[in-house]
Amino acid sequence: MKIIFSGGGTLGPVTPLLAIKDIIEKENRDVEFVWVGTKRGPERELVEKIGLRFVTLSSGKLRRYLSFWNVVDIFRIIIGFFQSFKLLWKESPDVCISAGGFISVPLHWAAWLLGIKTWVHQQDIRVGLANKLMAPFAKVITTSLEQNIKDYSKKKTIWLGNPVRDEILQGDRKKAKEMFNLKKDLPVVFATGGGTGSLRVNQLVVRAVDHLKGFAQVIHLSGKERPQELVNRAVELYSDYQVHQFFTEEMKYAYAASDIVVSRGGFGTLTEIAALGKVAIIIPKPGHQVENVHFLEKAGAAIFVNERTSDGLHLARVIREVLGDTVKQKQLVHNLQKMLPVAKKENVLGIVDKLVS
Repeated sequence: MKIIFSGGGTLGPVTPLLAIKDIIEKENRDVEFVWVGTKRGPERELVEKIGLRFVTLSSGKLRRYLSFWNVVDIFRIIIGFFQSFKLLWKESPDVCISAGGFISVPLHWAAWLLGIKTWVHQQDIRVGLANKLMAPFAKVITTSLEQNIKDYSKKKTIWLGNPVRDEILQGDRKKAKEMFNLKKDLPVVFATGGGTGSLRVNQLVVRAVDHLKGFAQVIHLSGKERPQELVNRAVELYSDYQVHQFFTEEMKYAYAASDIVVSRGGFGTLTEIAALGKVAIIIPKPGHQVENVHFLEKAGAAIFVNERTSDGLHLARVIREVLGDTVKQKQLVHNLQKMLPVAKKENVLGIVDKLVS
């Protein structure tokens, strides 16, 4: 059996696919995986680190507003379609699986023309344009949230939950404390701005650190693509603050060490936080992530921090309030796990069996 995964540009559409890959591989060793991703996205390092063959195609992005780049990207998508056709003809996969991202669109169109079955997974509350373009040609569509079933054809849509990698769940807290040289008597905040990093999140975290002295120690994942001057200066000033540009296997240990996770609002990360039973303080990227977090905030499952109206003092105040209220911590964790269930392995395997049979 051969499966082609596709997605990238950010790690949002990547993490659930890696979880699906782990589930399939544990049940069927006689399976080959190929990953189709972007040329400059952060997914390549992560995918190749776990030994998957990585292929790039030409890709474009269709914006929902007038832009000269829409014209340019239409030609890129056309090129990507013909490259996809050639790749699929050569590889002859049994199924193509995507969780979004424009790199997947021409690949799934070409797969449909060649009679190759496709599976599209919907994570966020708002349906992205890439998934809208792929959905009519998909054999199966799955959703993280039950309410998203209404956005697609009922005949082929299944509420699955969101898959989470076993690897993420295997971090050891004691080993993590040693790995990051953490103090035993101070709670730990793990702050991340997503796969590519976020300059605004970095600014808020660094400015919050000054107000967290004596209350918490901070592990900060700043992102390889962001300027490091600000965070590097902060490392020199604060002994309980450390910064890292990129994690692969270290991610599970950063999660394991943490009491609170400060992150962006992609459902891949949010589901990991839920599965691990951590408190989520979310600084969503403007756009669909805001809708994700508002949905969870209303359910008492996460704390929303607005990057446009908040400053470092506010973020620090929120962190300190949560650290001082164990009852609220338990409520947040319970509600987040209820709202974002992890996909069951038997359901994932059932979908794969249906597609390849």
